[in-house]
Amino acid sequence: MRAQFFRRALAVVLGALSLLALSPRAQAAEPIEIFDAHLHYNWEPKPYLPLQDVLALFRKHRVTGILATSRPNVGTHALVAAKAEGLWVVPFIRPYRIRADIGSWFNDPSIYDLVIEEYKRGGYRGVGEFHLTGRAAATDWVRKVVDFTVEKDLYLHAHADAEAVEILIGHNPKSRIIWAHTGFSLAPERVAALLDKHAALWGELSYRGGISDDGGTLTPEWRALFERYPDRFLIGSDTWTNDRWASYGDIIARYRRWLAQLPPEIAAKIAHGNAKALFGGAAPAVR
Repeated sequence: MRAQFFRRALAVVLGALSLLALSPRAQAAEPIEIFDAHLHYNWEPKPYLPLQDVLALFRKHRVTGILATSRPNVGTHALVAAKAEGLWVVPFIRPYRIRADIGSWFNDPSIYDLVIEEYKRGGYRGVGEFHLTGRAAATDWVRKVVDFTVEKDLYLHAHADAEAVEILIGHNPKSRIIWAHTGFSLAPERVAALLDKHAALWGELSYRGGISDDGGTLTPEWRALFERYPDRFLIGSDTWTNDRWASYGDIIARYRRWLAQLPPEIAAKIAHGNAKALFGGAAPAVR
């Protein structure tokens, strides 16, 4: 009788443990999913990591979506064509053929032609990341690119200082801008002023200083920004150099460290929800 009692008791305990494993609290232990909103898979003349290794990195670190760009754009083509299970690829047109284009694209009519031709492949959701400082944004060719993105319902992904951001918006008030690095070290109050002024401006946080201290603790200034503008921030890895790929897991872990210090609903928006809201579902494949 005693043995039968213990068998029944063990069955009850095992059943309870099984239900616990399926509970929301147990599932919450899984790392928060990440949409990487600043991803470069450069191809000059070949990528640092083979495509399958890159996809394995995303799976390992629970990166479920990427804003994909490359120099030239063949790296983006490869990411889209892979059709990796569990990965949402949102392709952007990079207006660069080679690295030197960074310093001249804004005065180069052939870059505008590149954007137009690449767009014809289909599936693109934006143009960038591109680099602009101050009055370099005020050229006719930049204005043409901005107007084209508005006409085609695309986003701009701008690595730009505050002056250049204002000029981009001045070219066409209907433009929508993902601000790469959110000003790097620009004072939080200036970031807030720009977000208040421009409803179609979102801050992407790679390389952004001041978010957390050396120990990974979220600073009061940035906690206040995230709580005030929970719908206006995205996170990204900015894999522009090989060492960023080598430290990809550390980059994602640092984001998760301070995201865990925010209310869960705000953390989810910044980690992946805002990107999903912006891009609204999977884009057609780039051919």
